[in-house]
Amino acid sequence: MSTAYLFLPDLLAEVPDIPGDSILSRTLFQDDRLKVVLFAFAGGQELSEHTAARPAVLHFLSGEATVTLGEDTFQAQAGSWAHMPPHLPHSIRAHSDTVMLLLML
Repeated sequence: MSTAYLFLPDLLAEVPDIPGDSILSRTLFQDDRLKVVLFAFAGGQELSEHTAARPAVLHFLSGEATVTLGEDTFQAQAGSWAHMPPHLPHSIRAHSDTVMLLLML
């Protein structure tokens, strides 16, 4: 019997050098219930306000960023975590090189 699984011992090692003046995204896993995307933001880069049709979780692994969720703004750092319901307007602006894990449920 075989069980399909994915084990990543170090998420930060999944990010090559963070590209200057850009945002890197890499899908680590996807099935019919979950999509996992690793983002690497160069300092100063921003994902402008947008929405998603699915609930999502943001988990910051390194760096510092401003996160806007609806009308509220937060300062995120390594260890920060947020759950968002579907269709919530949100944006992210990195103040330093930042790595974030996105889980779309």
